[in-house]
Amino acid sequence: MEVLLQGEMKGLSDYLDVSDYVNACNDASRETGWSFPTSSDFRTHWMKQRAKRHLFFYLLSQSAHKFKYQQVNLQQRFDHYERLVKYMDEAYLAAMESNPDEWAGVEAFRIFGTKVDAGFAYDEVGKDLTYDSDQLVEFQPKEDD
Repeated sequence: MEVLLQGEMKGLSDYLDVSDYVNACNDASRETGWSFPTSSDFRTHWMKQRAKRHLFFYLLSQSAHKFKYQQVNLQQRFDHYERLVKYMDEAYLAAMESNPDEWAGVEAFRIFGTKVDAGFAYDEVGKDLTYDSDQLVEFQPKEDD
């Protein structure tokens, strides 16, 4: 992942150390709760995106002390990194909301808890079978076959 990030950061790699890539991967792992190697393409994508976000934050932090400097381009660099970090955070939150099963690490049908039936049962002609001994209440979710 570190080598992939170095290749994707292109010219910005001049401003980053090798340890920054290690730290960014560790930060992404702590943030998502996943570890390397990842188990799906979805997780690989978001681990890479979060690691990039941390790298941009490192660049943002490096530029912060130059923010009030007299050259306009340094202020613009700070603003660009800040907008990029904000955009990446918004995309991360949107992905978390649209794919809760991936972040929870469980199948989608298990996210919403346990279903408890009302317990009422009737036969084809409408006779109440609720209190028959063979009536069991289903309380576990079932997978679709």
